Amino acid sequence: MNNLNDPPHWNIRPNSRAEGGDGSRWNYALLVPMLGLAAFRWIWSRESQKEIEKERKAYKQKTIAFQQELEAKYRDIISENRRALAHLSVELEKEHNRTTSYREALISQGRKLVEERKLLEQERAQVMQEKQQLQPLKSVYQHCLEKEENWQKRAAFLLKEFEEALIERQNIYCSLVLPRTKRLEIEKTLLVRASIDPVAADLEMVSGLTDIFKHDTYCGDMWNSNKRHNGRLMWLYLKYWELTVELNKFKRVEKCILEK
Repeated sequence: MNNLNDPPHWNIRPNSRAEGGDGSRWNYALLVPMLGLAAFRWIWSRESQKEIEKERKAYKQKTIAFQQELEAKYRDIISENRRALAHLSVELEKEHNRTTSYREALISQGRKLVEERKLLEQERAQVMQEKQQLQPLKSVYQHCLEKEENWQKRAAFLLKEFEEALIERQNIYCSLVLPRTKRLEIEKTLLVRASIDPVAADLEMVSGLTDIFKHDTYCGDMWNSNKRHNGRLMWLYLKYWELTVELNKFKRVEKCILEK
């Protein structure tokens, strides 16, 4: 039977020469390809190892470069975030300060308004109190003012009559044709009226009239046709008497109030 595990002429045996001369020839014929295959495998393994090592180094360099790039980007992002955070912190601090200042200003303004309101309320209360106190005095003042109204009307009517008479008197004085006797008659009538009328007596009009008749010699130009353009001193006295009437009114009202 054939031995499958040991076919003839394939095994290398040290004593094959004793069995026959062909065994040694076949053994050497098989040894050369096997050595070539072993050399090829060794060379291929070595070259493959070099390629693997080369690719490994290239991959490692790429990995290191990529890692460095990522780290640089990470540092840039961190730096940018820190700057943004710092800027945001500054802005938040400013906004906080503005808010605080605004709130403090509002509080201060509110306190000021409260104080002003209290002062206004106090002043209002004081005014109302004074108004209540002055209410009776106001009634008295109104009563005394009404009481003096008749005297006021009489004084105004008297001054109007004296003004017209003085205008006529000065017109006669400035005229070249009107008789002097008529002027003297008007002056006499005015002096008598001023001496007997109680209102005229209060105004002491006699002395003023005497001064006018003696010293008021002003006349308008020769072509003047307006009687009110004649005289100067008379107009001053008429204004003075008008103001005196107004002053005496308040004096009489004051006297009336003090007598209550």
